[in-house]
Amino acid sequence: MAKGTMRYWAAAKAAAGTHEEPYDAGTLAAALTAATSRDGRGDEFRRVVARSSFLIDGDPVGSRPHESVELPEGGVVEVLPPFAGG
Repeated sequence: MAKGTMRYWAAAKAAAGTHEEPYDAGTLAAALTAATSRDGRGDEFRRVVARSSFLIDGDPVGSRPHESVELPEGGVVEVLPPFAGG
């Protein structure tokens, strides 16, 4: 297990009710499961996360399965929902 920070942007921030929170997980999938299972998180947060892309310490996750993406100790996961405009 690694400990780090998850940062939420735009719609993810609004749906989470916070800009950032800690993670304690070995993989991106485990961190997202924990985040979406927190008390007070509803369906909107789960929908936003499902549509989001992710950066880990600035590197894009891309289409890799989230179960295969290991999280680093002290890392930062950025949750980026789709943005409108240019």
